[in-house]
Amino acid sequence: MTKEVKLVFLGGIGEIGKNMTALEYNDTIIVIDAGLSFPNSEEMPGIDYLIPDFNYLVQHKEKVKGFVLTHGHEDHIGALPYVVKDVVAPVYGSNLTIALLQHKLNEQQITGIETNIVTDRSVVNIGCFAVEFIRVTHSIAGSFAVSITTPKGVIFFTGDFKIDHTPIDGRRIDLARISEIGTSGILLMLQDSTNVERDGFSMSERNVGENLDQIFAQNQTKRLIVATFSSNIHRVQQIINCAIKYNRRIAFSGRSMETIAKIGAQIKELTYPQASIVDIDKISSIPGDTLCIITTGTQGEPESALSRMSLNEFKRVSIGSNDTIILSASTIPGNEKMIYKLINNLSRLGADVLYESLRAVHVSGHACREELKMMLALARPTYFIPVHGEYRHLKKHAELAEMMGVPKANIVIPEAGQIYGVSKSGIIKRELIQAGNIMLDGNQQENSEMLLRDRRTIAEDGILIVLVTLSQTGQSINTPIVIMRGLNLPDTLVENIKDSVAEHFLTTDTSESDFMDAKVVVRKLVSKLLYTHSRRRVMVIPIVINV
Repeated sequence: MTKEVKLVFLGGIGEIGKNMTALEYNDTIIVIDAGLSFPNSEEMPGIDYLIPDFNYLVQHKEKVKGFVLTHGHEDHIGALPYVVKDVVAPVYGSNLTIALLQHKLNEQQITGIETNIVTDRSVVNIGCFAVEFIRVTHSIAGSFAVSITTPKGVIFFTGDFKIDHTPIDGRRIDLARISEIGTSGILLMLQDSTNVERDGFSMSERNVGENLDQIFAQNQTKRLIVATFSSNIHRVQQIINCAIKYNRRIAFSGRSMETIAKIGAQIKELTYPQASIVDIDKISSIPGDTLCIITTGTQGEPESALSRMSLNEFKRVSIGSNDTIILSASTIPGNEKMIYKLINNLSRLGADVLYESLRAVHVSGHACREELKMMLALARPTYFIPVHGEYRHLKKHAELAEMMGVPKANIVIPEAGQIYGVSKSGIIKRELIQAGNIMLDGNQQENSEMLLRDRRTIAEDGILIVLVTLSQTGQSINTPIVIMRGLNLPDTLVENIKDSVAEHFLTTDTSESDFMDAKVVVRKLVSKLLYTHSRRRVMVIPIVINV
């Protein structure tokens, strides 16, 4: 019999996003969340998403008995459609979480995955684990903490949470149940670290609604365009409520916003009179002062609806001085340049732009320090692991837990790929496994660092194609053709490249067996000329045709 429960950290450690943790005991593995993250486009050109390296799950797929989802944000469910192609197991989550996941599965034409909707205080037996779902408040409906009764004690995941006493849907965090579990005894708690650097309490989502109401009241002669995260259903609901209160029709813009509006209405997480909704393609006949457009694009994403509006590339909406635009979202670190560019472009077109630093049009969905302390006080765990944060967050969180009475020796700051064994005897570091990123280009998985290196080379130094036509005797028939992208080489250098390649094949006796090496010869010859001229290692692609 195993003496401890294994915790396998596959993602969400030392980073924001890609959350995935596995619990293993004997022949049972359950996976808590399976999320993605968004890469820095400059560091990873052409890569759309990053998901955790889940090779460990593939190697032990016969043990994987279930996926437990805390909520429906991309950084917690976005990787699952890719994982279940190789590791099939039942999935458990709230009504909204499962609806969002099912939409993703349908998009990728994945069938045969068992999905199970759970409710507040539901208990599901998965292998040797009993998983209880406890309601928490967050920036998306249907969010849970999970209390997992294992053969060695209770392991408690807070998931992403805040303590909002006045949530929009009236479903408050179940502090009473958390306190009961804490009183019974929690062996280990893993807690969201995102806002550990922020003092006090997070603001209630209801505060945003009050501020939005004021903005609607102050802009009754203008068209209103409100951008927010599509998954923040409570925010979307409040925008809808304001629009209806001030007699405005509502148009949803952006693929993800249109999707969430449809799914939310189907499962009754969003409510609105159908008569108030107008298709975005039919807004031209609606007076601006009676219209509210709810859109995506708060982070300045180049292909988002709002970004295209800011560049006059969105045929349905032309931005002008009669528009007030509200960015109802926080700035994700790393997106500052894109967001400021978006604001500048919208302002240049004459619009009034309101954003977080000007008006309180956004609140975080993550607990600040006083809320984290309250959760620690209720749970009273024997051991503690901070998760969901960069290293500085995890370190600050560990210090906070120690301040709250958890002995320093009982606190672990994990790293991705590290396996820990936990029991009443303690937490022990075990083996380190393969972890990191799987890069997604569309739906194609790319693990090759060489591919990424090539893309960086093309992005930074350009690409040069050399087309050479050789006779059967290996001599150049025509002048080689040089095609450049991302380069601006002098004409003299281009001619030098052509002459050097042609001369090589005119003066070299090339047998038929050497044709295979002709591409290598061209690449080396041209690369040397380019490096000598510019000290740049341009990607050279030779194309050799034999006639």
